[in-house]
Amino acid sequence: MATPKNDSRLLAIGDIHGCYDALVTLFEYAAITPQDQVVFLGDYVDRGPDSARVIEFLMARMTAGDTVCLRGNHEVMMLDARHSLPTRRAWSLVGGDATWDSYTRTGHPAGLDGVPANHWQFLENLSPYYETDHAIFVHASLDAELAMPDQVEADLFWGAFDSIGPHYSGKTVICGHSSQKSGLPKSTGFSICIDTWACGHGWLTCLDVRSSHYWQANQAGETRQDWLNND
Repeated sequence: MATPKNDSRLLAIGDIHGCYDALVTLFEYAAITPQDQVVFLGDYVDRGPDSARVIEFLMARMTAGDTVCLRGNHEVMMLDARHSLPTRRAWSLVGGDATWDSYTRTGHPAGLDGVPANHWQFLENLSPYYETDHAIFVHASLDAELAMPDQVEADLFWGAFDSIGPHYSGKTVICGHSSQKSGLPKSTGFSICIDTWACGHGWLTCLDVRSSHYWQANQAGETRQDWLNND
């Protein structure tokens, strides 16, 4: 368990899905600094146009600032795609083809052979969850009756937001994965989903976990901000 620094914000950023332009715009708009602790909730790759550039950005942020990167189901699929042709084909059908293209456009060889070794290392070392004194961060979902070390990966990477109940610890659960087509974060009071469909026609969201203020940016460079409301 980790406790954020008192002089920094604790920020969570939802599913990026290759939307590098939205990510860069969001960092500038929310005035994110190396002193802020940032938890990325997974799904950095697939569907959007710039997965390779997103991974480079995240690797640089991990070097320069207080950063946690969680693993999402799309990172799971990308890693699995290395092992067999059927898994590679299955991944390509859910956005993996856009990831391949992003590496080709940045000057790497075509296919999985074009993914640099340090990118594979980044994907392999992603965390399944992150926990502070007052919040639990996961990509998708969890079992509300289990401690985090006892969670099942199928829930963490693939579960639905609506399946999350109040965690026995009393901590707020913050996740992505279940895209909110409204473009707005969804809060139940005990759980918050900030996947706001950046790779569709929605927004990329950065939530200040302590204040409940959030900032959003999209691929067109538009920005907006508001305060979280409980449903």
